[in-house]
Order: sequence, then structure tokens, then C-alpha cells
Amino acid sequence: MSDARAAAWNAQSRSAAGDRNPWLIAVVVSIATFMLVLDTSIANVALLNIAGDLAASADQATWIITTYLVANAVIIPVSGWLSGVIGRKRYYMLCVAIFTVSSLLCGLAWNLQSLIFFRIVQGLGGGGMAPSEQSILADTFPPAKRAQAFALYGVAVILAPTVGPTLGGWITDSYSWHWIFFINVPFGIMSLALVQWLLVEPEALERERRARFQGGLKVDWAGFALVALALGCLEIVLDRGQQDNWFSSGFIIAVALVSALSFILFLPWEFARKDPIVDVRLLFTRQFGTSFLVMMSVGAVLFGSTQILPQLLQTAFPYTAYLSGLALMPGGIAMLVLMPVAGAVANVVQPKYLIAFGMATIALAMWHMTSLDGSADFGFFAWARVLQMIGLPFLFIPINTAAYAGLAPGRTGQASALINVARNLGGSIGISLANTEIARRAQFHQARLVEHITPTSLAYQDATRTVARYFAEQGAAAAQARDLAIVWIGKTVQSQSVLLAYIDVYWLSAIFAAAMVPMVLLMLKRVDPHAAPAGH
Repeated sequence: MSDARAAAWNAQSRSAAGDRNPWLIAVVVSIATFMLVLDTSIANVALLNIAGDLAASADQATWIITTYLVANAVIIPVSGWLSGVIGRKRYYMLCVAIFTVSSLLCGLAWNLQSLIFFRIVQGLGGGGMAPSEQSILADTFPPAKRAQAFALYGVAVILAPTVGPTLGGWITDSYSWHWIFFINVPFGIMSLALVQWLLVEPEALERERRARFQGGLKVDWAGFALVALALGCLEIVLDRGQQDNWFSSGFIIAVALVSALSFILFLPWEFARKDPIVDVRLLFTRQFGTSFLVMMSVGAVLFGSTQILPQLLQTAFPYTAYLSGLALMPGGIAMLVLMPVAGAVANVVQPKYLIAFGMATIALAMWHMTSLDGSADFGFFAWARVLQMIGLPFLFIPINTAAYAGLAPGRTGQASALINVARNLGGSIGISLANTEIARRAQFHQARLVEHITPTSLAYQDATRTVARYFAEQGAAAAQARDLAIVWIGKTVQSQSVLLAYIDVYWLSAIFAAAMVPMVLLMLKRVDPHAAPAGH
């Protein structure tokens, strides 16, 4: 960036760095990001332990995850507006403080009900953190340097879920589930201290905040209620649908209807508002709207595949939570190496080409997973994860770069909130669809395989004799050996059905990722990293 352009950028006075190095600010906000994303991935591992300790069923324990996601879904879309009303630095510190205190209370929870309540509070605090952090980065760094800033931020986003399952399994096995929440406390305290010390509240943002109050602040309560119902109920449907048998459940039907009706009312209501709580007009601009859809797609493919890989290892293969976490770790290392490379390349290559490359790589990684069979070893899964992670830096960074391109500085808060809605909503949809498809395709494949297992089948008779002979050699009586052989064949069929179901999901993910490549190339516009923001 030329000196003249740099001077023009600094004159806008929206940077959270003040007279300090902006890279220091990027590091500071990444600390809370690491804590937030770590908690999301680490809690899943300990669900069964929590259920056993709190005398709850496994189904009841899933509400620990669901309620957190619902609270996130409610607060994320309005976080841009809240940041503008409360003040960006104040709002960010409030979110970190709420998340930290509620993490402590989650660890001290005495029953399932108290834990669920504290998880809701934790979700409300955590939901506002990521949009605020991305808004801070977008305003602190000029367009030509945003890619490198988001690369540094992305390291924390990817490192946390990489070590989360492994760390969660180790903590749960070695200590207790309480410590998966206590671990957030020192990170939260450190983040609060550094933010208070190093971040500044730009005068430009303070002027905008005062202007909101001059004519009397008008809160869009109807808009808040509608978006909370729309996204909150949708999150419940997506998270609970498979467990409750989807639309065979009256509860799921009722919640889905509330979500749909709220969405229908929400869009025209927000369009008619002069100061909407969610700036939905951004979604109908070509550049940001396309970026929103692409981020949803990335969230669906990546969150879905990240969720089902540990499930695959722990159901179809004899992996513990700790070992399945280790299988994900090489991919995280590859991501750490490539993130700064992608940040540098993003300055010279148009975002749409990088996104297309990243999507093509993801499609290739998903296609590679379709070669899965029962003899796959640790190396197969580790390298498959590495291949998948190679594409991620070339998605995360350029999508954010493209989304903020040309936006007026005053709209970065709302844009950050919506981009995070896209990632989380896409992830929830991807996880829900993947789990539903696995359950249904496993039933389908089991029905097809069982068709060939009949008493008159020569292959079945040979298999039964061979396996029965093995059990007889181990000391079982003839009748018992035959019964054990039949049970073993049944379990083998079930295991093979599950494996084939996972392969089907990877096929669908590969096709979807490949289909996104031409859409990205056609819809996203060229970005000038040195162009002045709109309105200046």
C-alpha cells in the first residue's frame, strides 16, 4: 500500500490498534478465538462421561450441545448491532467475560439442568466474540493486508478443533469432564487483560455510537425476536431432527413451522427498517451474497466431514476418542504451515480463483475417502485429513477478503455477524445432513446385504462353517460355535453397512464441493485490494 493510501486509511480512525502495531491486536483477539473454538470441539468428546456423572441419559446429555448452539444462533446475527450500540471494545470484553465466568460455572454445575443453563449463558457470550473479532481485524488492517491478518486469525480457528478432541479425550480420561470447562478460565482472564490494555475504541466508532442515541435509541425488538426464533428453532430442528425421527415428531414439526414463519416475516420487516438489527440488504448484493453462500457451503462440507470422521473411527474402527483426535492432528499441522502461505498468495491472486482451488481440493479429498475399506489404517485417515486441510486456507482467507471488499467501513460489524451466521448455519446443516444420511444409508445397505444371507446360500454356509471352526478351536462346543458364528456374521454385516453409508456421504460431499467451483468462478467479482472502501 502506498504512503498516501496508508495515510487515507489511518485518517478514517477505525483501527483498534491506535498507535500500536496492528499485528499485536491480531494476536490478542486470536487468544479468545482459540478458547471459543476449543470449547466447541472439546465438549463433544466428554458427553457420555457427563451423562454418567450427572445421572442423565445420552439423549438428555445432547441438550448440552444443542442449547449452546441455539444460544449462539440467537446472538450472532444481532452482534453487529449490539457492538454498535454498546461500543465494540466494551461489547467484546463483555462477551469474553460472560464466556469465561459461565465456563467456570459449567465446570461447577451440580446437575444436568444447571449445566444446560450455564451452557446457554456461555453460548450467548461466545456468539458475540467471533463477529467482533473479525470486525476488529477488518477495520484495523487496510484491504491490502487483510488476507495476512485473517491468516493469523485462521490459525487459531483451525488449531483449536485440531487439538480439541485429543485434548478433550485426554482430560476426560486422566482427570474429569469438569476440567474441559475450567481450561477456558485462564485463557479468558488473559484475553480480558490484554484487550483492556492494548485495544482502543476508535473515535469514529464512538461518534457513530453517540449519533445512534441523539434521536433516542429505537430498538428493533420485533426484528430481534424474529431472527432469534428463526435461527434458534432452525438450530433445534437440525440438531435434534435425526434423534427425534424428523417430521414424524410433533415437536420437530412445531419448531420447524415456527422457524419458517419467523423467516418469512423477518426479511420484509428488516427491509422496511431504517436501522435494522440485522442488515439483510447485504445478502442481496452480488459480492457479499455470494460470499455468504460460499461460506455456508464451506461450513457444511468441512464441519460435516470433521464431525463424522471421529464417529467413523470410533464406530467402524476400534479407535478411542484420544486416538481419533490424533488422526485429525496431522491435518491441523498442514493447515498451520499453509495458512501464512495462503495469506501471502491472496495478495496476488484473485479470491475467486483461490476459493475455486480450495473447493476443488476439498472435492478431491472427499473423493479419496470413498476408497475407504475395512483394512484402512491410521496412516490412511491421517493423510486423508491432510489432503482436506490443504484446501482450507485457500477458502477461509479469500472468502473473508471477498466478503469485505467494497463495503463501507460502518457496515463491517454487520458483515462480520452475517459471515459467522453463514459458517455456523452451514456447519449445522452439514452435520445434520451427514448424520441423517449415514443412518438412512446404513439401513439401506444392511437390507441389501441381508438379502444375500439365506440358509440356502453356499457362500453363507461356507462362511458359517469357517467361523464356527475358528470358535471351536478356541474351545467352544459345536452348537455354541455355530451360534457365535451367526452372531459374528451379523455384526460384520452391520459394520459393513455403516462403512458403506460413510462412503456414500463422502461421495455426496465430493460432488457438492465440485459443483461449487463453477459457481464461485461465475458469481464472485474481481477484488482490488488497494481500492478505497465504499463511502470514502
